[in-house]
Amino acid sequence: MPRSSRSITPLCSALCLVCFGIAVNAHAQETEPASAESASAVRAFIDDDGPGWRSLSESDFTHVNSAEDTWSWKDGVLHCTGRPVSVLRTTKPVKNFEMVVEWMHERSAGNSGVFVWTTPESIEKITKAGKPGLPAGIEVQILDHGYTEMRKSRGQSYDWFGTNGDVFPVRVKMTPFPPLSPDGSRSFPRKHLAKGHGHWNHYYIRGINGEVRLWVNGEEVSGGTGIEPAEGYLCLESEGSPIQFRKLRIRELP
Repeated sequence: MPRSSRSITPLCSALCLVCFGIAVNAHAQETEPASAESASAVRAFIDDDGPGWRSLSESDFTHVNSAEDTWSWKDGVLHCTGRPVSVLRTTKPVKNFEMVVEWMHERSAGNSGVFVWTTPESIEKITKAGKPGLPAGIEVQILDHGYTEMRKSRGQSYDWFGTNGDVFPVRVKMTPFPPLSPDGSRSFPRKHLAKGHGHWNHYYIRGINGEVRLWVNGEEVSGGTGIEPAEGYLCLESEGSPIQFRKLRIRELP
């Protein structure tokens, strides 16, 4: 027997209000931009609070060829203006290590990186020159997805790099892990896990006995082996666009 419309109207109205509230909330979540300050990086599987791990702070780094205002520390976050193209290096070289760094590009098409095992000779050269330039070593690339779109819009090639964690040698020896870039010089990430500008990303980098491996937001994606030399400074790169770094931590290994 059909129920009277009078008996079901209050229930239907209540359900409609609940559904409407859910829909509005879902729409707001879809359309509101993420806050760069509140966005949390995905933590890697590694326990960087375990024995031997320590934080890297301002006293662990030293000037190379940047401007006086290129790098600045504020409330535990390292800010980089991106200008000029240059690096900030650790005060001491390292050999075998594990490193964690969280980073966030502030703008679309941002470019940066972590240099591993940079040679003292190349550091000395660009320090003395005091001009824009990058050292020799292994670059663990930090590149925003907008960089691809920028090159597309300019009619430039964009198949020779990736934006999810390339690892490649800069004037040193390395055999990259597949998949490879078209010319075979870069280890392309086998998974695309990096978040775009305005969001924090988590890199776990491990360098042991001439081999570097990269984990992006919790999963291993790229790397290389047969690296020579397999010891040197760690550097953070300034390359044209503002970027922030935080939660820099390291554990040196035998």
